[in-house]
Amino acid sequence: MSTKPIAESRFHFFLGGYDLEMLTIRELVEQHTNAVIHDKHLSWGASASDYRQEIDSVLASGATPVLIELTLDPDLPEDKVCIIDHHGPTAGHDKPTCLEQVFKLLNLPKHQWTRHLALVAANDRGYIPAMKELGATAEEIQAIRLLDRQAQGITDEEEQAAIAALDSLEYLCDDRLAVAYLPHSKTAALVDRLQPEAGGPGATNILIISPGEVNFFGKGKVVQALAEAYPQGWYGGDLPVKGFWGMADKELPANSLVLFLQKYL
Repeated sequence: MSTKPIAESRFHFFLGGYDLEMLTIRELVEQHTNAVIHDKHLSWGASASDYRQEIDSVLASGATPVLIELTLDPDLPEDKVCIIDHHGPTAGHDKPTCLEQVFKLLNLPKHQWTRHLALVAANDRGYIPAMKELGATAEEIQAIRLLDRQAQGITDEEEQAAIAALDSLEYLCDDRLAVAYLPHSKTAALVDRLQPEAGGPGATNILIISPGEVNFFGKGKVVQALAEAYPQGWYGGDLPVKGFWGMADKELPANSLVLFLQKYL
């Protein structure tokens, strides 16, 4: 017997960039509602403009667009859309992840919040340390991280490139900063393998330089300093303890970023 309630016609869900959390959100909405889902299989950095025609149509019908991890268009009426996000000002240890926000929006009972959902949310909020706080086993951690990389569409070739990049790591700031050069922007393929849980050497602060962008993973105070100094970038994570930050390197050369990081590490 179906557990879906009567169709919630006032909600139309618009999905942002793919990762494990986004796919899990889609599964949750499909399982428990008959709501319309708009999904163009986008990558990170997606914006509402990718769906603008569809969003305008939903607004004209009187229904509510639910925008999940989509950068808003300046002229969108924020009072008529539901914004679901956990990046930038909405990120943090004490703030709900997108998955938790959607679960609440659907008004689902607490007993339907499963172990898998909890691990997916923890992974999105605070990566491996957050999963360990839930008592996740090594097998659970490896399974969630593999599912996340697969959801991001990381290819075998990109995985192998990350393995090769590990062999040429540089350590700066008295070994407080690991610097990696990656020939693609799928940073999870490298960051995962740096972790002790995957047999890696471990690193508290990681700077990854890729074609077209730079990304930092590490201490929350450093992430917050970067976000304040370079607001045109993106950031999030388990702030204020740990988090991530990144931006297009055409706006910030990598050597300038290293000089900036040296002030905070």
